[in-house]
Amino acid sequence: MTEKNAVSTIKDDLLVDLTFHNVSTSLLSEFAEKIVKPYYGGNLTAAFHDLVFKALAEQNFVLSHITHIRTQETLAKQTEGHRFRKT
Repeated sequence: MTEKNAVSTIKDDLLVDLTFHNVSTSLLSEFAEKIVKPYYGGNLTAAFHDLVFKALAEQNFVLSHITHIRTQETLAKQTEGHRFRKT
């Protein structure tokens, strides 16, 4: 696939239909009653889109936070090693 085609594919995001298996009716009913109806006007598709985007954003935040902490720990260890090194 050429770069132009790859960009075109990403730009023209394809829509898919999803089927969920082994989801209890009570769980789905509770989700619809407590989340979909009050916050998404009963639109299950909108709820799914929004919650997926929020989950992805949260995951990106967590990963960037972990990376930041690890970077800070690495820098602290490097600084500590230089402090006690004799020249």
